[in-house]
Amino acid sequence: MANSNRPTTDIRHVYRGTFVHSTQQAPLQILEDALLGVDTEGKIAFIGKGAELDRLSKTFGFSPPDITQLEQHEFFMPGMVDTHIHASQYSYAGTALDMPLLQWLNTYTFPVESRFKDLGFAHRVYTQVVKRTLRNGTTTACYFATIHTDASLLLGQIANDFGQRALVGKVCMDRNNSVKHYKETNQESQEETCRFIAELLGKKYPLVKPVVTPRFAPSCTGVLLGQLGEIAKNNNLHIQSHISENAEEVKLVNELFPESESYTDVYHKYNLLTDKTVMAHGCYLSDEELALFRETGASLSHCLCLHVWIDLTHPVCVCGAASDVAGGYSASMLDAVRRALDSSKVLTIQDPEHETLSFEEVFRLATLGGSQALSLDDQTGNFEVGKDFDALRVNVAAPGGPIDLIQCDGLKCATQHLLYVYLSSLAGDDRNIVEVFVAGRKVVPFTE
Repeated sequence: MANSNRPTTDIRHVYRGTFVHSTQQAPLQILEDALLGVDTEGKIAFIGKGAELDRLSKTFGFSPPDITQLEQHEFFMPGMVDTHIHASQYSYAGTALDMPLLQWLNTYTFPVESRFKDLGFAHRVYTQVVKRTLRNGTTTACYFATIHTDASLLLGQIANDFGQRALVGKVCMDRNNSVKHYKETNQESQEETCRFIAELLGKKYPLVKPVVTPRFAPSCTGVLLGQLGEIAKNNNLHIQSHISENAEEVKLVNELFPESESYTDVYHKYNLLTDKTVMAHGCYLSDEELALFRETGASLSHCLCLHVWIDLTHPVCVCGAASDVAGGYSASMLDAVRRALDSSKVLTIQDPEHETLSFEEVFRLATLGGSQALSLDDQTGNFEVGKDFDALRVNVAAPGGPIDLIQCDGLKCATQHLLYVYLSSLAGDDRNIVEVFVAGRKVVPFTE
């Protein structure tokens, strides 16, 4: 298991205990009695077996008293990656299911998002959502903001100040006949997107980057979509949007873009499908559309609390997991994982030929799969040498926590069982997260 490079920087932390993560080959790999070293730049310098302590300590220049030893019911897992979350919608999370999508947007979303021109309101909401997602173990988030440039820049600043890895998108929309005061002109959207990108990149935040964000095809003209495709290409930026979330939306796209063969073809025509694109939902994509995703290298974000369709066997593209606040009722990726497991079991009851998702597969979706979907897997997603140490220290038996390990009293529980209890038990929550690390830096608990 030993995996190490010659040290180029000093070692800041060494941890010993159990580590669980995903690899390209296995959705779940458990490393018992492992040693992991983090250098002064927050990167994983080595990972090896506890039996290799003498060799590793001599090679990397640390001594046994420097090691932090995990407790019996503790393990490290990678930080969770939320590939699709509307930071601006956090204030009304839980309203997702009382009306259809397009009506919901007009009733809740657009009126509330229009308030973000008030930077005081934006600061309050954005501070809450960044703190909450970090407390819930989301070390990387791909955020939708609003059409307001200064408020979107504020979200980037808040994520940076709290130490979260984030892609932040100023929303672009030059078409909105339902709430007419919440839209931009084509020129405003183009100019403000360029200003947002320039100013956010100019901050040189180490973990926060801009993402080009057409809200979705129905809220953008073809001219704007084409301009955003050029902006993303010229700046080598990520792209995020929505696709095929419900049947009414798909029908509307066909009416608005009759020259395109499909919803996916709309984005492809305007150069918005790239290997740095992540599209949320994709519930009604045809095989031809999925093939176009694979051809372009674009990724899908499965909003686990909403979708009952997840096909991990389709040879399409990389898939990540998402909370989809406020379409999703919770900013916790742990809740999203559980909902996915429940939905998959229901599908199997209805159709015995349906292959139920395993908790190992959903674990990978929420960690490594998410980093791959966001093209960040060279930096985060699992415990490999050279990647940033984005990690959660989990104690399933945390004092005062919600889980009772009755059958494990006096016994050494199998790590796989502990992980399953934490991921799938409705009892487990953020109280089981002892520490959160992003790029080697401890970012919680917070003080008010």
